[in-house]
Amino acid sequence: MTALSLEKSMVRKGVLSLVTWVLVAGLATAQGLPAGAPEQVGMAGDRLARISSTMRALVDQGRVAGTVTLVARNGKVVYHEAAGKRDVEKNVAMTTDTLFRIASMSKAITSVAVMMLVEEGKVHLDDPVSRFIPSFAKTTVVVPPATGAPSAGTAGTAPAARPITIRHLLTHTAGISYGNGNPFEADYRAGGVIGWYFADKDEPIAATIDRLAKLPMDSQPGDKYVYGFNTDILGVVVEKASGLTLADFMRTRIFEPLKMGDTQFYVDPAKADRLATVYSMPKAGGSLERAPEPGMGQGHYVNGPRKSYSGGAGLVSTASDYARFLQMLLNGGTLDGARLLSPKTVELMTSNHVGALYSNGNFGFGLGFEITEHVGRSGRPGSVGEYGWGGAYHTKFWVDPVEKLVVVFMTQLLPAAGSDAHMTLRQLVYGAVVDAPNATVGKVALRPAS
Repeated sequence: MTALSLEKSMVRKGVLSLVTWVLVAGLATAQGLPAGAPEQVGMAGDRLARISSTMRALVDQGRVAGTVTLVARNGKVVYHEAAGKRDVEKNVAMTTDTLFRIASMSKAITSVAVMMLVEEGKVHLDDPVSRFIPSFAKTTVVVPPATGAPSAGTAGTAPAARPITIRHLLTHTAGISYGNGNPFEADYRAGGVIGWYFADKDEPIAATIDRLAKLPMDSQPGDKYVYGFNTDILGVVVEKASGLTLADFMRTRIFEPLKMGDTQFYVDPAKADRLATVYSMPKAGGSLERAPEPGMGQGHYVNGPRKSYSGGAGLVSTASDYARFLQMLLNGGTLDGARLLSPKTVELMTSNHVGALYSNGNFGFGLGFEITEHVGRSGRPGSVGEYGWGGAYHTKFWVDPVEKLVVVFMTQLLPAAGSDAHMTLRQLVYGAVVDAPNATVGKVALRPAS
């Protein structure tokens, strides 16, 4: 159906507002998931349009340079809009096909890669990581100084009480941080194992991870939620278990089957002009600044060594590509005839595995995702069973299986001091949900009583 015939059809049925049509028309040429009219899936087009005005306001106020936001329900994209600039200094407009550094949104994809190998019997959740990376056979942890002892103020080390397992890594309970704030931070820095950024490293990530294994971890495996190199270690596990580099595994086993043609560890030079510029908001209420070229600012995603494949924070993608990945999960592991996981594996991944160790029990944490177990405790609009995460450049995603929602928010802001963009977007999205997800034209779908 052409855009014109779609407009006529929907107007005849009397359910498509002018605002909604503007949104749908903008989607007619969008790549990725198919486009749909908001009213057909129980959403209000005029309310979704609030996202556009809000994002324009953020740009006009100098709080972000530009954004791309995508909302899908029932597998149909009902909102996909760009706002602001991809590059302010060059006056290049943001477009919906812009490439973004997604940083820790890479973790969900690496977690899926691990679980694909679990389904094949090549990896088990309770395997010690040393089965794949021998340098982890004997690890140590930090021992705080004894209060009042002669050596008070000096931390020591002790052998780990138990092996680090694949499950520990997937749930960030291995006791492994990014090295910042560890009493032995100087040793992390000396070993070139500090922070989440790997794109500048002129060595395979396995070499970096081998050095990490010799450094004292922050806590005993299984005792605490500690966010850090866990998923980068898992990327090496994928390489060892599959015999492929992480880049090749993801390309052949995930990106190609899901038709995610714009997702990769390093930007294809032919696509370099589509990569968004990174900006900084160093302090709340400050002014927007172009991030520096070196290091994690603009990064080495175009001109770097292209040797280190960081499963924890290394990927570049688009909102459309990432939405396809999320829709696969929402569908129980399959999309457009390509099955990556079974529904039971997705269920396992999106269940809480850590009790109250994460976020003081206000949220759970699964195998790669934050999990909403209680809407009231979460303190935000959403549903029980919702899962998601974000990235250092202020990107965000979530999947709501109850409402059949996929939401992707892309920008490039590091740091993002004082930003409320994520919560504001969440409020706007749920404010546009006006009917059950299976609502159809000409029918009224009522919600079951809660």
